[in-house]
Amino acid sequence: MKNSSSKQVLLAVLGVIILIIAVVGVSFAAFSYSRTGEKINQITTGTITMSYTDVSNGINISDALPMSDANGKVLADENQYFDFKVTATISGTTTINYDITATKEDSTLPDNAVKVYLTSADDATVELVPTKVSALPTTSSSASKAPDGQFILKSGTISSNEDTTYRLRMWVADDYAGSAQTGITSQNYKLRVNVYGAAAAQ
Repeated sequence: MKNSSSKQVLLAVLGVIILIIAVVGVSFAAFSYSRTGEKINQITTGTITMSYTDVSNGINISDALPMSDANGKVLADENQYFDFKVTATISGTTTINYDITATKEDSTLPDNAVKVYLTSADDATVELVPTKVSALPTTSSSASKAPDGQFILKSGTISSNEDTTYRLRMWVADDYAGSAQTGITSQNYKLRVNVYGAAAAQ
């Protein structure tokens, strides 16, 4: 009798754990870039698969002088831009709400000193014109399930297979008031790119 009761408790606990895993797995998918080399983060929810692949290093301003938007938009040397890929594989009529966001890490420059510029990797399409980080909108109760308070680089929906490579550039704004201060070149600014996606309600 005691043995049978123990089995029932064990089965009930396993059933609850499986149910929790299924609900969490289907309800939202979120993943972010890590600066530890090339990797693929992939989450599958039924017929939806989204992956985020970094194909280069992260983005970091260090020992940089202010520059104009015209010069910043054409930065092309290694470590002056960050390429990344967002892929969605969709079957059926599912729609994914997604956000490409950025979070600041270990930086000494203020948000109003730095501009970002997002294009498709071949620069054919401008996704975000040169914008100070301080002027970017931030996530709040996002449909993509992105955590609140992250800087939004791009938002949208995907309803068909998509494979897009983006290029993010970043530079010190030429009107930064602190640029006249001694030691600006010893300051730095780092951004981590995050991609969040969740199936829209049907």
